[in-house]
Amino acid sequence: MSFEQDLERIEQIAAALDRADLTLDESLALFEEGIKRLRAASDALAKAEGRVTTLVEQANGALEERDASQ
Repeated sequence: MSFEQDLERIEQIAAALDRADLTLDESLALFEEGIKRLRAASDALAKAEGRVTTLVEQANGALEERDASQ
């Protein structure tokens, strides 16, 4: 699943857990799925952040590539 799909499913799970009509087993299953999807989304975000670079135009017009964290 994509990052966006994981986020959408996490939102659906949170909404379902807010309802009072779930059994304990259903709630636990949804909670477990939510944790797995949260970890997957967090990993995808960390991977994307590692790839982000910023192009900085220097005074002479040359372009330099730097990590966004610098």
